[in-house]
Amino acid sequence: MRRYLETALLVLWILALPGLFERLAYDRRGPVTLVIDGRALREEARLSGTGVLDLLARYRALGVGGVAFYEERLEDRAARGAGAILEGGLLATLAPDAGFQPGWRYTTVPGAEALPLPQHRVVWRNRTWVGFSGDVGKLPLGPPPEVAAAYRMGFFIVYRPENRWPRPWPPPRPPGVGAYLFVGDQALGWPDRLAEAARLLNAPVVLIENTPQKGLAVLARARGVLRLFGLRAEYQQKLGPDRAAEKYLLAARERGHQLLYFRPFPTPEATRRFLARVEAGLKRSGILLGPPKPKSFRPRWPRVFAWGAALMGLALYLLRLPPALAVATGLFLLLLAFGYGGSQAGPLLVGLVFPVLGFLRGGRGLAPWLWALAYAFAGGALIAELGSRWATLVGLQAFRGVALLLVLPPLLFLLARLPRERWRQALAALYRHRLRLGEAALAGVLLLALAVALLRRGNDAPFVPGLELLLREKLQAVMIRPRFKELFGHGLAVFALLAPGPAWLRNVLLAGATLAEASMLDSFAHYHTPFWISLVRGFNGAVLGFILGGIGVLLYRGFRRWWWA
Repeated sequence: MRRYLETALLVLWILALPGLFERLAYDRRGPVTLVIDGRALREEARLSGTGVLDLLARYRALGVGGVAFYEERLEDRAARGAGAILEGGLLATLAPDAGFQPGWRYTTVPGAEALPLPQHRVVWRNRTWVGFSGDVGKLPLGPPPEVAAAYRMGFFIVYRPENRWPRPWPPPRPPGVGAYLFVGDQALGWPDRLAEAARLLNAPVVLIENTPQKGLAVLARARGVLRLFGLRAEYQQKLGPDRAAEKYLLAARERGHQLLYFRPFPTPEATRRFLARVEAGLKRSGILLGPPKPKSFRPRWPRVFAWGAALMGLALYLLRLPPALAVATGLFLLLLAFGYGGSQAGPLLVGLVFPVLGFLRGGRGLAPWLWALAYAFAGGALIAELGSRWATLVGLQAFRGVALLLVLPPLLFLLARLPRERWRQALAALYRHRLRLGEAALAGVLLLALAVALLRRGNDAPFVPGLELLLREKLQAVMIRPRFKELFGHGLAVFALLAPGPAWLRNVLLAGATLAEASMLDSFAHYHTPFWISLVRGFNGAVLGFILGGIGVLLYRGFRRWWWA
């Protein structure tokens, strides 16, 4: 039966492969645009005594193709001399008979009259003063005057409106906007005017990774979306031009970002160095500089074969369980996949089962590990095909089940190691087993390792040791860096299969080693990462893990010879 299921899985997997062509076409990188922050640009122009447009022309020569202009607030227009804001009591003192009301704030800034608030208007010295009962200085009014000129200069315009209420509606739209990047945690029009905003906007919206904005998904589906990478100003300054440039290059190469959003460094020399490093790195990677466009994606029909391969993998795993447990486990996994994973049910099912299949196949020496790698790469292709949708590829919808991939595969592996006929007796004997100090210590170490793996998942891990950060940078400089869970998991598998030891210890170590395959499959479930990047990352992790495990085996054997000498 096992051979038939393996053959069926292989045939279905091969039939599903053409469905990856659309994904590979989507993964083509570039073009990308370097976008300078408009407020930082204005501040640099003020400090250097240079006009904003003159400074932009200099940045154009350094490879910067985009500029992000913030929507002007009432106080911004007053600061650049477009009008005044004065307290009503002061104006009443200056012009007692004009009709100014103390406690109100009056302004001559153009556009203030469009604010949907109760107003009190006074004409004094041939100027109309618009009064408001509260402070309206931070309310948005519309685009700054430099937008049109920057567009004529050929810049890609990223416009940054603000969903602060009350505000003029419909909002003024500057000419030539290439993308809308909203300020704050709300998209323009949220919550009640999203449909109207979708009709008003004439360009795609921008998604900032790990920065959710309410209502953005609605506008993204209507207008398309561009992915943006940027660093906080203080963090960018702390990194310096060289290390910051590597972060931006990594985002363009390995994470599909199309807009690289930066702020100038304190000195022009540092900014030029940063831009030169980024431009040279993009050129080496074959990524063109230019205006980006939203990408579209439509899943292809071979994904039905991918579903068949996923179910064959589940059947192949259940074949290793005692019949009574197989039914219950199969129902549990299917309910978990569809009930928790939802639209990601197929990828979640593959991610839970495929890390285990290779180690259960058996064989001598490193054969189980090689089979585990084969199943992991095959599962990665299935995850990429089953999970790739427009929403997942642009980052609006994430894979559900990362924590499950770090917890369940080791348990599923140990469950499959129970004897098929006498599994009840085996569990009873395990329950009655008298725990030894060494076994307790080993169990504690493995539980600690599992807890660390759970806490360290994702980009917002609560702690990252300095040594690991250094190793990350060194590896990243020479290769597509694998995850550390993969390095240690593969090393653990090599050690378990080649180092002498009891069968129970080997099974426990192999259970921990399934985390390496699960982590590989989690990489493929980061859909915004190009498929070939995840493929190379998994290969690099296997090679380095093999070396690490081989070193561990040599050290262990040498220690044993010394100990028993």
